[in-house]
Parts: sequence; C-alpha cells; structure tokens
Amino acid sequence: MCGFVGCLSSLDLNPGVFQKMTGSLTHRGPDESNIWQDYTSGISLGHQRLSILDLSSAGSQPMISSNGRFVMVYNGEMYNHLENRSFLKNQGFSIIWKGHSDTETLIELIAAFGIEKALILSKGMFSLALWDKQTNTLSLARDRFGEKPLYYGWQGDSFLFGSELKAFKYHPQFLNIIDTNALGLFFQYNYIPSPHSIYKGICKLNPGNIFSLSLNSKEGILLPYWSTSEVAYHGACHPFLGSTKEAISEIENRLVASVKSQLIADVPLGAFLSGGIDSSLIVSIMQSFSENPVNTFTIGFEENNFNEAPFAKKIASFLGTNHNELYISSKDCINVIPLLSNIYDEPFADSSQIPTYLVSKLAASSVKVSLSGDGGDELFGGYNRYLFANNFWDKLNHFPASLRKVLSSLLNSVSPENWNLILNNVHFLLPKNLKVNNIGDKIHKASNILSSSSIDEVYFKLLIQWSDPGLLLNKHFLNTQNILPGKESKLNNIEKMMLKDLLSYLPDDILCKVDRASMSVSLESRIPFLDHHLFEFSSKLPISLKIKQGSSKWILKEILKKYLPVHLVERPKMGFALPIDQWLRGPLKDWANFLLDKNEMLKDGILNPLPIHQKWEEHLSGKRNWHYHLWSILMFQNWLNSNK
Repeated sequence: MCGFVGCLSSLDLNPGVFQKMTGSLTHRGPDESNIWQDYTSGISLGHQRLSILDLSSAGSQPMISSNGRFVMVYNGEMYNHLENRSFLKNQGFSIIWKGHSDTETLIELIAAFGIEKALILSKGMFSLALWDKQTNTLSLARDRFGEKPLYYGWQGDSFLFGSELKAFKYHPQFLNIIDTNALGLFFQYNYIPSPHSIYKGICKLNPGNIFSLSLNSKEGILLPYWSTSEVAYHGACHPFLGSTKEAISEIENRLVASVKSQLIADVPLGAFLSGGIDSSLIVSIMQSFSENPVNTFTIGFEENNFNEAPFAKKIASFLGTNHNELYISSKDCINVIPLLSNIYDEPFADSSQIPTYLVSKLAASSVKVSLSGDGGDELFGGYNRYLFANNFWDKLNHFPASLRKVLSSLLNSVSPENWNLILNNVHFLLPKNLKVNNIGDKIHKASNILSSSSIDEVYFKLLIQWSDPGLLLNKHFLNTQNILPGKESKLNNIEKMMLKDLLSYLPDDILCKVDRASMSVSLESRIPFLDHHLFEFSSKLPISLKIKQGSSKWILKEILKKYLPVHLVERPKMGFALPIDQWLRGPLKDWANFLLDKNEMLKDGILNPLPIHQKWEEHLSGKRNWHYHLWSILMFQNWLNSNK
C-alpha cells in the first residue's frame, strides 16, 4: 500500500517542488520515497512506499518494466499475482524476476498484454499511473469497486494526478478554486460523489476505469474495463437456479477463497472486529485456518447505546483471537476533529470517520495490514433502509398522488416539537415501534417522502440531508447524481437501491472513509467482501436469500452460524454511530459557534448563514435534532478554515 503523485506538463517542474508534492504523502508510505522524471517528455512520477510484499529494493517504485518501455507508480495489492506469474510463464514469457512484489508482476503483465487485459486478469485493489515511453502516453486506472483513490485534472498547463489532493497544493499552477456544484452534492450526501471533487478542474477517476492521455492532446480517453452495473444486470438476467444449500456453500467457498488470498503479506496482519455480522464472519474464517491467534481490534464507547465492544469481545473469546480493545471517551473523539480536514483533503461528513480513525490507529500499533468487513451490506442487503423504502413504497403506491400530498401537508402543519408533545402524552397507547426519541422529526421526514412519485425518489429522500443546497449556496442547483445508467428495469426495487449504493455510497463514503483513516496512520486495509468473483455470484442470487422475513444478510448469518453460536449471530445492527447531537449541545458547542459565525460566513461569500442558523438555534433549544445537517456544514467550515 502506498501513495503516488504525478505531473505531465510542457513546463519544467522544479525537482524541489515535486519532492514536496511527493513528501506530502509520506503517511501513505513512510518506508521509502522515490522520484522518476523525464524532462524531455515533461512527465514526473513520485512514490511513497509502505512495504507489504517484498520488503527489499526489488519492490521499489517508480518501477520500470524489464523491456524498458513502461514506468509505473502503483498503490494497492494484487492478490492473485503469483497465479499471474504462472500465467505469464505458461503463455511463453520468460521473465527473469528481480523480486516477488505484486508491482513487478503487474507491470510485466501490462508489458505482455497491455493495460486493459492486465487489469482484467488482476484480482485486487489498486490505483496506478503508467507512462508509456514508446507512445508518450499516460494511463491512469482504478480498481473495480474504488477501494483505492485516484484524482486527476488539468490545472493551467499541467495535468496533475495522484492518491490525495494535498499533493496538488504544492504545484505552482494549482488553482485552488472550489467547485460549488460539487459542494452542493456534498451537502446532500455528506460526501462528494465521483467523478466530482471539491476543486474545479479536478476529478475522481470512477472505479473500473482507465483514463489515457497523450502528450500532444489535452483530451483524454476514458475506457471502462469492468462495470458494476453490467455485472448486476447480468446477474439479474441469469439467476442462480440451484438450491438454498448450494447457494450458501458457494458464497462461503468464494468468501473463504477471498480471505485466504488477502492474507498474503511479509508483515504482521490483523482484522477489525466490530461484533457485527460482516467483520465477525471475516475474522471467523481467518481464524479457522490460522495456526496462531488472529490479531483483532475493537473500539469501545463509554456511551452504552453506541457500544458494540462487549459483543466483539465475546466473539473474540469464542474464536480465540488475540484481541485488542480500546475504550474511548467523547474527549478522545473530539480530539480527532482538528485532524479530519487534513486526513480527508475535501469536505467529508460521515461522523463514523472518527471511530474508524481511532480503530485504525489502534491496529497500526501492532500490525501493518488489517482486514475489514466492509462491503457486506451493499452486496447482501444489510441496510435497514432497503426494507423500509421498499415496504413504504408498496403501501404508498396504493394511494393517489393528490391524496398523498394533502396528507403530507397535514403532517407538516404540526411542528415536530408539537408531535413530540402529543405522542409523549399518549405514549402508553403507542406500539413499541413508535416509542422512539424525536418522533416528530421522523414524522416530518416521512411526510416529505409521502409526495414521492417513485421508489427512486423515496430512496433519494431517505439518503439526503439538505434537500435544496441552492438555499445554502444562493444559486440554482440540479442534482443528476441519482440516475442509474440504463437497464435498471431488470432489477427489483431493493436490487436497484443496492446497486446505487455500490456505485456511489460504497466508493465515495465507506471506502473513502476507510482508506483515508487507515492510510493516515500507515495501515493497509483489505476488504474480502469486495472480491469481484464473489460479487458476480452474489448478483445472481434472489433477494430472498439476502433479506428473508425482515432479516437482512440472511445468507451471511447462515454461514456465520457454522462458526459462532446463534446468540452471537442474531442481534440488532448497530454501526459506528456517535452521539453528535448531544455533543453539539455540550462539549462541541463553542467549536460549532466559532465555525458558524455569521460574519465569517458572509466574508467567505460561499454559504448563506440564514437557513444554517435557523437549524442551529432549533438544535440548541432541543426543539429539533438537526445534527446531520449541521455536521455537514461544520465539516465544510472546518475544511475551509484549514485550506484558506
């Protein structure tokens, strides 16, 4: 795992400047730093190495192919690289290998077959930049699901590319102009969806794509070598016809194969263990064929409502892992907040970024690689919102749109605080599922969904925070992010929602969160659920094997019961939630007041403070819980202050 940066320009780039650009990524690769430049072509490649496979200089980058044609910088791991070495040999390529790194395997695979076929043959997570000396062509590529980041774009006469945005800021032509359209998307989703970035002219490369650029042209060519959508559509058209028992066996076999392949390393290795289904299954499989106790890592919270650590400890004890847990206070979490703008480089407002950073820091004290259970929710229907949206729309669709709009208006005519008062006075008459905190907020959110014209709109309204970012930015805002790229009629409603999450929420929120948090402490994270062979099979399974009788991830639970007793498997989903709403009224109040200063906002000229302060005052009074909306504003203001 590493970090890289590069520049293609007709201007001479001072070596000292490029050294600073490269050095800004030291956290991603503290073991070695190298630069390769060709002044004739105007190409510069810089690399920071985190040594995982082949710790010797034979694995150093930038790496030149044995035929001298290609130069590559690479961030990631190819889990099947030994099989690919055998494949090259069987195809008649007699390569004298310098070492046993996957980087060397990949560049020789590219030299033999070209970049597209090489990536199709590769199984792993990666982003890379490849310079072809023969054709003076730069190629950028990113893995299938987007585990590893890659930014690129023209700034003046220079084409910049790299693992993180912070490296670009040292370049003399970096423009540093905020893209307000991307900012509007951020306020809706709490992250900036690909291909956008916070800066004008800079894009994220979409997962499963190759971008090629010639020295003589500013127009690049985008080539998809793998498509999540196409795999999902193909699976829907070619469903698995075997028995439930056969499906369970096949998923388990593919997951076991994925975990085994991801244990390849020349350094200490462990796993995050939250106590949930996904991480418990990954750790159970790891321990099942490990001779020694697996290193596991868990963060515990002082607030019991948010604490999964006791469950994780029971699972670790049953499996016999070498378990490490760290209990953290609200103060520990708050101390992380000043680091976030530097870790994430652009506004990012998933508050679970804080515990993710802390558990990564805990793991990094003992190991260099940690496996995680991310991806299980998106592949196997783990989010509660899938069932809620589907059931809600099934009932909603029976009523005329005009009637729904009238009902929506009636519900909204009563304020959330009055709904709370009304329902609190009759709480003894309510069913258990309505006895929840801030029921008035939930009624208002449901009432806004009532006017939806499709399940796509229902799901969109469930996901977003600020419904009209134009009010914040004083401009017209049109969101086109929520559209699937055709063929969606082949999928049922829940499968459509899962695909949307695979295309955006997974790479741009979940994987971004894990990559930046882990790499900020020089820890490589690996995600066995994101094996493309596993996804190709899971996409063929009927939804009834993923969600059964209201139980999400049913098939994974059935597999986990082979490793753990039932009482450790069947329990409610919790997640990495934090009591941000309480903290904003308590220990974070002064910090928030500073960032939400009206005069400073007006001076910056980006945000309209009026709708923000209305929500802030309502939140402080306890009338409403606006912490999701406010957290996105605070994360932007925090980022803006750090980047002025």
